[in-house]
Amino acid sequence: MYTLVARDAGAVLLQDADDAGVPTGAAERLQPDELAAAVAHREATLSTRWVFARATDWYPRWLRAGVTVARAHDLGLSGRILGHAQDAAASGYAPDPRLAPRTVDDLDGETAPDESQAALFDAALGAAPAGEQDPSAEELIAELAAQLDAVATSEHPGRLRLLLAAESAGALAGAEMHHAGLPFRADLHDAYLQRVLGPRVPHGQRPQKLQQLVGVLQETLGAPTLNPDSPQELLRALHRAGIDVATTRKGELARHSHPAIAPLLEYKQLSRLLTANGWAWQDAWVRDGRFRPDYVIGAVVTGRWATSGGGALQIPHQIRAAAHADPGHKLVVADAAQLEPRVLGAMAVDDALAAAARGRDLYAGVAERGFGGERSAAKVAMLGAMYGATTGEAGRLVPQLARSFPRAVALVEAAARLGEAGRPVSTHLGRSTPQAGPRLRAALARGDQPVLRAHGRFTRNFVVQGSAAEWAMSWLADLRRRLREQRRAARLVFFVHDELVLHVPDDEVDAVVAEVKAAAAAAAALLFGAGPDDFPVTVAVVDSYDQAK
Repeated sequence: MYTLVARDAGAVLLQDADDAGVPTGAAERLQPDELAAAVAHREATLSTRWVFARATDWYPRWLRAGVTVARAHDLGLSGRILGHAQDAAASGYAPDPRLAPRTVDDLDGETAPDESQAALFDAALGAAPAGEQDPSAEELIAELAAQLDAVATSEHPGRLRLLLAAESAGALAGAEMHHAGLPFRADLHDAYLQRVLGPRVPHGQRPQKLQQLVGVLQETLGAPTLNPDSPQELLRALHRAGIDVATTRKGELARHSHPAIAPLLEYKQLSRLLTANGWAWQDAWVRDGRFRPDYVIGAVVTGRWATSGGGALQIPHQIRAAAHADPGHKLVVADAAQLEPRVLGAMAVDDALAAAARGRDLYAGVAERGFGGERSAAKVAMLGAMYGATTGEAGRLVPQLARSFPRAVALVEAAARLGEAGRPVSTHLGRSTPQAGPRLRAALARGDQPVLRAHGRFTRNFVVQGSAAEWAMSWLADLRRRLREQRRAARLVFFVHDELVLHVPDDEVDAVVAEVKAAAAAAAALLFGAGPDDFPVTVAVVDSYDQAK
């Protein structure tokens, strides 16, 4: 059963529908302050899948009201997938543009959530953002029916159904992780910043260590007024000092031995820390002992997540010690080992690659079967095959990989050829590349080989990275279900690509570790019919995030 949630003239409608999206019975009309109790009651007494225009419009406010749900169907996220899915193309489905979810192109800066703005909508538990108008309840029901029909008439309905369920579960999990937050000790973070930067100074001023390095640079470069934060000024100063560089990138600078290079590299490193994860970052993103990034589900074309602000997917190792479990708790950090090449082997049904990887380091296994035991060569070859490297060492080694693992290499090669011809490719569950845009169509028309080869490299990796994202999302969704059904106090608090972090009471650690591994095995079996040794996960039980790796 489905239960659709919609706004209607200041009230909220709950409309039940059957498995085809056909309404059953009359809609229940509620006042906003009645909604939380009604949702909690239905969740406790019925087996329903909640249907949202966009889960992000509703679920965060339900969480603040103490209400959680087990299952959802996000029309916006599902519509984006079905609008491109080759398997569903025959249905003629076209997504409603009013439901379009966010992508990385919509993330316009590292801006912190406006809590006062969010509070304006707390009472309504889902009021539309100012200036936006969602479709009516009738239009949303029609959209649900159209999406379910597109899945039912697709070539692989079971796979698409699983993909939509996992994507929507991700929307729920993302909201829950934002709500729970990653435990974060501001005092430890502040102590580290003071140790490497010096005492905190007002915003816009350089801390002591950075100011000292500016003085060293001004002296060694003979530029008494140099502002190293200005790339133009810095380049001119470097050139005047006889340092012939085209950019101020680390790799290019490190090739020179001038006395200014070491302090300049240190300045750039510390300046990056101050900008990305300094005191202003802490003020914006750490509240009540928790770091709460805003997850954007499926924001990347392959289905990977992004974050809007906070830089959650790039937390540098040097500040991870501040991500510290509360007293009486541990952080359980789980990481899927070498996920993408394992997914490639499973998708291609390459028994040789699966055997080489089973229950061990994949690159070592590959090395034994064709690279004389040289793990580094095997890794270069595998990455070259997945990312389309045709020159240098990778270009030399990929043919050997193809002889040892022909099915796996043939799969990515076929995806590359389709991309070069401007044709779409799909992941294991059916997420497809968007239709060719103006640039690709123009390249096809004029036979622009560099552009076409670049697109082939994109489609080559799309099928692997996107399918790996599907495995990771299925792992996340199954673990979320297990924790919920067992009424664990443990909480999922962080997710990045193929890594999960949970905040777990001491007395639940052993059970949760077992569930993490069981959920990974379930995801492998569900997607590929594979066993747990094909997709192993490493699990670390730690006090702070930096101890995990």
